[in-house]
Amino acid sequence: MNKDLDFEGKHKEDLERLHNLRLLDDDFMTKVFEDAKCAEFLLQIILKRDDLKVTKATSQYGIKNLQGRSVRLDILAVDQKNHVYNIEIQRSDHGAGVKRARYNSSLIDANVTEPGEQYEALNESYVIFITENDVLGKGLPIYHIERTVTETGEPFGDEEHIVYVNSQIKDETSLGKLMHDFACIEAKDMYYPVLADRVRYFKEDEKGVTVMCKAMEDMRNEARAEGKAEGKAEGRVVGRAEGSKENAISVARKMLKTERFSHEEIADFSGLTVDEVKELATKQPA
Repeated sequence: MNKDLDFEGKHKEDLERLHNLRLLDDDFMTKVFEDAKCAEFLLQIILKRDDLKVTKATSQYGIKNLQGRSVRLDILAVDQKNHVYNIEIQRSDHGAGVKRARYNSSLIDANVTEPGEQYEALNESYVIFITENDVLGKGLPIYHIERTVTETGEPFGDEEHIVYVNSQIKDETSLGKLMHDFACIEAKDMYYPVLADRVRYFKEDEKGVTVMCKAMEDMRNEARAEGKAEGKAEGRVVGRAEGSKENAISVARKMLKTERFSHEEIADFSGLTVDEVKELATKQPA
């Protein structure tokens, strides 16, 4: 009986949380943009490319690095020319650091080539961060990072591109309207129908709501399981009651390490307070 009550309570919490989710929340954004048409529309606006056609979009794409830290990409898309696009939502400034962009780009290169292929076979790649704050701090709506030859100022031409989109600027440009839509809670307030329809599906359609609630539950269970595993690996005894403080801390630490969740989301999943999560964040190793 208690389990049934807990399930009902958790489902109600999920519905309330789902209502308040925006495209700036990565767990919601990944479901919306795993649709190729939505990913294509997003890239066309950010890159000002009407000719860009996405053939495949995948959410939560895991890339392993046997020698170092693996990553899970929010969205990985491929276009008709086999150019590769990694789209990341980052509400945390720390999660959108310049070396994070470099690392994502290097892992994409390492994972899209087969052993023995020539270097010239490397796909043209884009790592795109859409950030809640102006991470680079120059007050611009978008930043394009390209390698150049210092002495001549000419492009290096390695076909590796890094882009930062500052969601703080919501003006009347196409990009500004896109960032407005990223901050909307309700589909009716959005400019672009292709995005509004997808948001409406996950928030108002019975099937879409079920899909999103299941995704949220899976993410919560995964974070808890990984937190427990990490706690055991560090020699801590976490196998007490489900809601124990030790387990909650383990879950929160694991989620902080991914750099994918806001402090509020971590508090919601783990059961800790936001202040407790913030305190844990200050103790996380760099």
